[in-house]
Amino acid sequence: MKRKLLVSACLLGIGCRYDGGRVKKINVEELTEAFDIIPICPEIYGGLPTPRVPSERMGERVVMKDGTDVTENFERGALYSYELALAGGADIALLKAKSPSCGKGEIYDGSFTGRLTKGDGYTAEYLMARGIKVYTENEIAMLFAEQSKEK
Repeated sequence: MKRKLLVSACLLGIGCRYDGGRVKKINVEELTEAFDIIPICPEIYGGLPTPRVPSERMGERVVMKDGTDVTENFERGALYSYELALAGGADIALLKAKSPSCGKGEIYDGSFTGRLTKGDGYTAEYLMARGIKVYTENEIAMLFAEQSKEK
Protein backbone atom coordinates (compact mmCIF):
# COMPACT_ATOMS: atom_id res chain seq x y z
CA MET A 1 0.00 0.00 0.00
CA LYS A 2 1.35 3.41 -0.98
CA ARG A 3 1.91 6.20 1.50
CA LYS A 4 -0.48 9.17 1.24
CA LEU A 5 1.05 12.52 0.26
CA LEU A 6 -0.50 15.98 0.28
CA VAL A 7 0.75 17.91 -2.76
CA SER A 8 0.29 21.57 -3.68
CA ALA A 9 -2.06 21.41 -6.65
CA CYS A 10 -0.03 24.01 -8.57
CA LEU A 11 2.95 21.62 -8.54
CA LEU A 12 0.75 19.08 -10.32
CA GLY A 13 0.09 21.57 -13.12
CA ILE A 14 -3.32 22.76 -11.90
CA GLY A 15 -3.81 26.48 -12.64
CA CYS A 16 -4.66 27.59 -9.10
CA ARG A 17 -1.75 29.98 -8.48
CA TYR A 18 -2.57 33.61 -7.70
CA ASP A 19 -1.97 34.50 -11.37
CA GLY A 20 -3.84 31.46 -12.68
CA GLY A 21 -0.58 30.04 -14.00
CA ARG A 22 0.77 26.52 -13.81
CA VAL A 23 4.11 25.65 -12.24
CA LYS A 24 4.40 21.91 -12.79
CA LYS A 25 7.97 21.50 -11.54
CA ILE A 26 7.81 17.88 -10.55
CA ASN A 27 7.59 14.53 -12.30
CA VAL A 28 3.98 13.65 -11.53
CA GLU A 29 4.30 10.14 -12.95
CA GLU A 30 7.25 9.34 -10.68
CA LEU A 31 5.37 10.80 -7.72
CA THR A 32 2.21 8.76 -8.36
CA GLU A 33 4.26 5.57 -8.65
CA ALA A 34 5.57 6.10 -5.12
CA PHE A 35 2.62 7.80 -3.38
CA ASP A 36 -1.14 8.17 -3.34
CA ILE A 37 -1.54 11.90 -4.06
CA ILE A 38 -3.98 14.20 -2.28
CA PRO A 39 -3.90 17.54 -4.17
CA ILE A 40 -4.48 20.68 -2.09
CA CYS A 41 -4.70 24.42 -2.66
CA PRO A 42 -5.11 26.14 0.71
CA GLU A 43 -5.72 29.55 -0.86
CA ILE A 44 -8.64 28.21 -2.92
CA TYR A 45 -9.93 26.26 0.12
CA GLY A 46 -9.81 29.52 2.07
CA GLY A 47 -12.17 31.15 -0.40
CA LEU A 48 -9.79 33.15 -2.59
CA PRO A 49 -10.42 33.27 -6.35
CA THR A 50 -8.09 32.50 -9.23
CA PRO A 51 -6.64 34.76 -10.44
CA ARG A 52 -6.17 36.93 -7.37
CA VAL A 53 -3.99 39.77 -6.15
CA PRO A 54 -0.64 38.37 -4.87
CA SER A 55 -0.30 37.91 -1.11
CA GLU A 56 2.67 37.81 1.21
CA ARG A 57 3.03 36.92 4.86
CA MET A 58 3.80 39.75 7.28
CA GLY A 59 4.38 38.16 10.66
CA GLU A 60 1.13 36.50 11.72
CA ARG A 61 -0.89 38.30 9.03
CA VAL A 62 -1.20 37.65 5.30
CA VAL A 63 -1.85 40.72 3.18
CA MET A 64 -2.52 41.19 -0.51
CA LYS A 65 -0.47 43.65 -2.49
CA ASP A 66 -3.46 46.02 -2.49
CA GLY A 67 -3.50 46.00 1.34
CA THR A 68 -6.42 43.59 1.83
CA ASP A 69 -5.91 41.39 4.89
CA VAL A 70 -6.57 37.77 3.88
CA THR A 71 -5.30 36.10 7.06
CA GLU A 72 -8.68 34.48 7.75
CA ASN A 73 -8.71 32.96 4.25
CA PHE A 74 -5.25 31.49 4.85
CA GLU A 75 -6.32 30.16 8.28
CA ARG A 76 -9.38 28.44 6.77
CA GLY A 77 -7.26 26.99 3.97
CA ALA A 78 -4.67 25.64 6.41
CA LEU A 79 -7.35 24.02 8.57
CA TYR A 80 -9.10 22.43 5.58
CA SER A 81 -5.79 21.13 4.21
CA TYR A 82 -5.05 19.55 7.58
CA GLU A 83 -8.51 17.99 7.69
CA LEU A 84 -7.86 16.47 4.24
CA ALA A 85 -4.57 15.07 5.52
CA LEU A 86 -6.33 13.46 8.48
CA ALA A 87 -9.19 12.09 6.38
CA GLY A 88 -6.79 10.72 3.76
CA GLY A 89 -4.21 9.37 6.20
CA ALA A 90 -1.37 11.60 4.97
CA ASP A 91 1.51 12.36 7.32
CA ILE A 92 3.76 14.02 4.73
CA ALA A 93 3.33 16.88 2.28
CA LEU A 94 5.06 18.27 -0.80
CA LEU A 95 4.33 21.99 -0.94
CA LYS A 96 5.21 24.98 -3.14
CA ALA A 97 8.39 26.74 -2.00
CA LYS A 98 8.30 30.45 -1.02
CA SER A 99 4.49 30.60 -1.02
CA PRO A 100 2.70 32.55 1.72
CA SER A 101 0.62 29.44 2.37
CA CYS A 102 2.88 26.53 1.39
CA GLY A 103 6.47 27.80 1.68
CA LYS A 104 8.87 26.14 4.11
CA GLY A 105 12.08 27.66 5.45
CA GLU A 106 11.88 30.85 3.44
CA ILE A 107 9.03 32.95 2.12
CA TYR A 108 8.63 36.34 0.49
CA ASP A 109 9.18 39.06 3.08
CA GLY A 110 5.96 41.06 2.71
CA SER A 111 7.48 43.95 0.75
CA PHE A 112 6.30 42.61 -2.63
CA THR A 113 9.79 43.20 -4.01
CA GLY A 114 10.80 39.54 -4.44
CA ARG A 115 12.98 39.55 -1.31
CA LEU A 116 12.97 36.40 0.79
CA THR A 117 13.09 35.99 4.56
CA LYS A 118 13.25 33.02 6.91
CA GLY A 119 9.84 31.67 7.71
CA ASP A 120 7.07 29.32 6.72
CA GLY A 121 3.81 29.76 4.90
CA TYR A 122 0.57 29.55 6.87
CA THR A 123 -0.38 26.03 5.84
CA ALA A 124 3.15 24.64 6.06
CA GLU A 125 3.46 26.02 9.60
CA TYR A 126 0.04 24.62 10.57
CA LEU A 127 0.79 21.16 9.19
CA MET A 128 4.27 20.94 10.75
CA ALA A 129 2.90 22.01 14.15
CA ARG A 130 0.57 19.00 13.94
CA GLY A 131 3.23 16.46 13.05
CA ILE A 132 3.03 16.42 9.26
CA LYS A 133 6.46 16.41 7.64
CA VAL A 134 6.68 19.06 4.93
CA TYR A 135 8.96 19.14 1.89
CA THR A 136 9.10 21.65 -0.96
CA GLU A 137 9.72 20.88 -4.63
CA ASN A 138 13.36 21.83 -3.94
CA GLU A 139 13.59 18.89 -1.50
CA ILE A 140 11.99 16.20 -3.63
CA ALA A 141 15.13 14.04 -3.54
CA MET A 142 14.91 14.05 0.27
CA LEU A 143 11.24 13.04 0.07
CA PHE A 144 12.07 10.05 -2.16
CA ALA A 145 15.03 9.11 0.03
CA GLU A 146 12.78 9.03 3.10
CA GLN A 147 10.17 7.00 1.22
CA SER A 148 12.71 4.38 0.14
CA LYS A 149 14.00 4.04 3.73
CA GLU A 150 10.48 3.22 4.90
CA LYS A 151 9.90 0.40 2.40
